[in-house]
Amino acid sequence: MRNVGAGGYSDVALRDSINAGDVPGPRMLVSGPPLGITGGHCDENLLPSEFHYSAEGVADGIAAVQHKVREVIKYGADLIKICATGGVLSKGDDPNASQYTLEEMKTIVAEAHRLGRKVAAHAHGAQGVQLASEAGVDSIEHGHLMDDASIATVKKNGTHVVPTLYLMDWHRENAATRKMPDFMVKKMEMVSAQGQKNLKRAFEAGVKIAFGTDAAVYPHGLNAHEFAVYVRLGMTPLQAIRTATTNAADLLGWSDKVGGIEPGKWADIIAVDGDPLADVTTLQQVKFVMKGGEVVKNDYAR
Repeated sequence: MRNVGAGGYSDVALRDSINAGDVPGPRMLVSGPPLGITGGHCDENLLPSEFHYSAEGVADGIAAVQHKVREVIKYGADLIKICATGGVLSKGDDPNASQYTLEEMKTIVAEAHRLGRKVAAHAHGAQGVQLASEAGVDSIEHGHLMDDASIATVKKNGTHVVPTLYLMDWHRENAATRKMPDFMVKKMEMVSAQGQKNLKRAFEAGVKIAFGTDAAVYPHGLNAHEFAVYVRLGMTPLQAIRTATTNAADLLGWSDKVGGIEPGKWADIIAVDGDPLADVTTLQQVKFVMKGGEVVKNDYAR
């Protein structure tokens, strides 16, 4: 399954490539510091101005973003994460407002792709989604405030969207106990009011969807609740499951390694009681896990 958060394709529960015949072990594809504009969603805006502090991934302008891509790759980034719009859990920005310009994002994508890295774009607002897709990013993380034009753009360009939708349900159920600052609460409520409705339209339009949860905006371990949201919004259980298997593998460029059970692929298998094609919520109670051919959980042996 893919699980996308603010730091990139975080929580990617997949395997590393087999090196010199070694058995594949746990592996995360990580971005390092996400790239963003000064004062944007990927900056650190909670310190007083006298600190004059910017987050490590902040870069403004064509030359600066090109340099930052090279820098984070130098220090081991498997992919590049950017902030194309404002966010929810950040101060002083607007999820509807685009941040990087089209020219800056085109530079980031060109440099990343030339160096063999994919690009994931945090984007809520319609304009930012559209610009990021036109710039050639590989995935849009969230897309909650898309309109018809931005949905059509990601469909035309074959850009994957990673919806992260269960977080809205979880927030509604737990808002009273979260003790979030008022500005975060207001932005979460605004995004939640529109997000699932807009992604339903994207599903119906045939946009490519890959599974993601934005953990740990809500606690780890609840990831599989995302499937039920997809089904509620019109996917069949099989379509929902494919977002976390074949679709996610395709987005990551790992279709030859994961995403299915067949000879030559890593043996990543789970088992549950019941039929998830009849009730996708059975995936919330995993009883057996095999990673890379090694059993790491087996409740049936108890």
